[in-house]
Amino acid sequence: MGKCDGRVTLVAICSLQLMAALQRQVFDFLGYQWAPILANFLHIMAVILGIFGTVQFRSRYLILYAVWLVLWVGWNSFIICFYLEVGHLSQDRDILMTFNTSLHRSWWMEHGPGCLVTPVLDSRIAPDDHHVITVSGCLLDYQYIEVLSAAIQVLLALFGFVYACYVSKVFQDDEDSFDFIGGFESYGYQPPQKTSHLQLQPLYT
Repeated sequence: MGKCDGRVTLVAICSLQLMAALQRQVFDFLGYQWAPILANFLHIMAVILGIFGTVQFRSRYLILYAVWLVLWVGWNSFIICFYLEVGHLSQDRDILMTFNTSLHRSWWMEHGPGCLVTPVLDSRIAPDDHHVITVSGCLLDYQYIEVLSAAIQVLLALFGFVYACYVSKVFQDDEDSFDFIGGFESYGYQPPQKTSHLQLQPLYT
């Protein structure tokens, strides 16, 4: 019963992770955030692998899924530190998120709740094919939206890691209990010994 409950819970956690990752992927595409897009893609593949491993009783897949979650927690912790500008991290370093291919930032910067975007005309600091804007009136700044999204990912990953380790351990215990690699020898079975001498009995008619 516990094994079944653990599998159901893990599938539910993976489903939540998948929905959260897909939602995040959409907004990262809209903001041309290439580094998060790549990370989200790998995460989606790992979550699908975790769901498959849970349904098909594959402990090795769950171990790979758990290892990825450790990396995923590290990546999202970096995202949190990046947007909060912890230490020497700065949001002005666009190369960290866009691989220095564009000047775009988070999609939420211009489309956050309550944000009012005002274009700055005839700005001399704007590069070619770009424009300068001012954003005001946001109920929640975009960096905090990104931090909240990353924090949710970390929370789901921690729950997923715990349940992945638990379910993987249960699967491994079941595999050990049904291990017949040694054949009947593990049960002390001795096959009948063949005799090389045959006793012939006379036949009377």
